[in-house]
Amino acid sequence: MYDRLNPSWEATAVYRARVRGCLLGGAIGDALGYPIEFASLDRIRGMHGARGVTGLVPGGEGVIGRVTDDTQMTLFTVEGLRQAHDRERHKGIGGGWSRLVCEAYGRWFDTQRLPSPPEGATGLAAQPWLYARRAPGNACLSGLAQDFAPDPLAELGRPGPVNSDSKGCGAVMRSAPFGLSRVPAETAFGMAARSAQTTHGHPTGYYSSGAFAAIVAHLVEGDSLEGAVLRALRLLARYPGHEETTAALRGALDLAAEGAPTAEKVETLGAGWIAEEALAIAVYCALVEPEIRHALLLSVNHSGDSDSTGAICGNLLGAHHGDHRLPHEWLERVEGRAEITVVADDFASECVRH
Repeated sequence: MYDRLNPSWEATAVYRARVRGCLLGGAIGDALGYPIEFASLDRIRGMHGARGVTGLVPGGEGVIGRVTDDTQMTLFTVEGLRQAHDRERHKGIGGGWSRLVCEAYGRWFDTQRLPSPPEGATGLAAQPWLYARRAPGNACLSGLAQDFAPDPLAELGRPGPVNSDSKGCGAVMRSAPFGLSRVPAETAFGMAARSAQTTHGHPTGYYSSGAFAAIVAHLVEGDSLEGAVLRALRLLARYPGHEETTAALRGALDLAAEGAPTAEKVETLGAGWIAEEALAIAVYCALVEPEIRHALLLSVNHSGDSDSTGAICGNLLGAHHGDHRLPHEWLERVEGRAEITVVADDFASECVRH
């Protein structure tokens, strides 16, 4: 298991590989699913053959490897958390992560409204490739327009003040970085859940985000995928109103135990438009398919939110295996690959220093 307080050189190298793998794996899954988001399984098979997509195909702009708001928002989550770590390390000021992550989401919001980086932009906001609007979630857009920063110590279990009935997957798909932060899984759960309330106020929406972050945290520490999910379930059980998220994850575990994965089985877990379904589909695919390539393809070939389920599955697989196991012929064609790698390495270095 990874010792957060006294990591060895080898353990630090493994940690860095997991951070890089999580962010790059999510981008691969996002890029695989983007061209077939909104398409039914029958249509996917009609266009790409009986097995559906078997690799990267051109997206809406006719270009292979494009990523969506899933990867964009995940990167801005990283930027906000890195700034929070840096602030605490240099100034000794803690507890400001909520506002800094919210401000980072505000910068992402600008990428959806502006054609290119404004003069003087720095960090991710200065990257022209991020100024692309590819079907971002309505709850993310409407929520960020309210500029709400949740209380990092607020009690969980009640509907949040922003989009209180929304449990879309737009919060869970951006929450992996909380689990990469070298904090205990319980802390990652709380941070992700409260940050999700920036845009998604339904308890299932923010509990799914918290559970995802906790699973990633356990994977970073070296746990198995099944073990990480079981530990996240025990954590979920502490909170009132967890039942929908818990049922979805248990459904994924039970289905994976049956073996023989198919797209039809994936669809029994839902379509992935809502948080607990997206998480369940990603967990199922990562569990049932031992080969990363097959798991990623299974996670996108269904009638639903293919880019989000692919991104979440890629986050899980990358956090579990590191970046060296990712399919290189896909990775080298993913939009922003070099920049994502730099963001991952900078974040890992900051977390190790912190």
